[in-house]
Amino acid sequence: MKRQANMITGFSTIRRRFPVLGVLTIFLCIGSIQNASAADPGEQVFQNNCAGCHSVGGGALVGPDLAGVHDRRSQAWLEGFIKSSQSMINGGDPDANALYKKFNQIRMPDMSLTDGQITEVLVYIKAAGATTGTTGAQKPAKKPQKVATKEDLTRGQNLFQGKLRFENNGPTCISCHNVTNDAVIGGGVLAKELTRVFSKMGGTGVRAILGRAPFPVMEAAYKDKPLTETEIFSLVTFLQDADEQHAYHNPRDYGKGLLLSGVIGAFILFVFYSLLWLRRRKDSVNQKIYDRQVKST
Repeated sequence: MKRQANMITGFSTIRRRFPVLGVLTIFLCIGSIQNASAADPGEQVFQNNCAGCHSVGGGALVGPDLAGVHDRRSQAWLEGFIKSSQSMINGGDPDANALYKKFNQIRMPDMSLTDGQITEVLVYIKAAGATTGTTGAQKPAKKPQKVATKEDLTRGQNLFQGKLRFENNGPTCISCHNVTNDAVIGGGVLAKELTRVFSKMGGTGVRAILGRAPFPVMEAAYKDKPLTETEIFSLVTFLQDADEQHAYHNPRDYGKGLLLSGVIGAFILFVFYSLLWLRRRKDSVNQKIYDRQVKST
């Protein structure tokens, strides 16, 4: 009996302790996951804000490769440039202007980062660059380039002007951008004109921006609506063709045509309303009754 009682007591003790151990295990796992995700906040800042135009040891994209940038520039200069590169360019900083000219006069947008985030991303860049240099890491082998076809060009053209919807329902490019091309209607003026963008940025730069937009408006427009690899390839094919063939195309400017058609349309409406006005009733409904009453008195 005593042995049986001890067994029952033991089982009840295990049942009481097991939930506590389970809860502790869950909290430890959650803590590990949180620590892992927050292990390098600088990398998160880099991936969210910088990776669209820069790499660390992977070569130049839209902007320079940032590996070893701490050896070329001071910490204060880097912090100022990240905070407002445009202020430094406009202020005549020689290094900032040299970069501006070297990379096709493409201005890096001013980053809305806190001082803490700037420090974190610089720590990450320095560490990643040092790792790349000391390990002698090789750049990843380039994949064989896919040969663009006529179908890719047509698909890119249709995607650009909205005849074909993006798979993730992102906004059409033509809403904000214009391209000089006889086959494409006139586009928006909110963002850059893209006829010669391929000459300025090259295929690598254009792909990088389409894959991870670094510009605030574009980033917000395509948040949770990224372009697929096939869509990016088709758009790059179209923009490359538009660049190469721009001399043979005329801009489709609807400004004067729209103004003229608006004036003509307004004139026609005024004439139509004037004709209707001529047929209006000039007297009140009871005018004849009123006149008879006046005569009878």
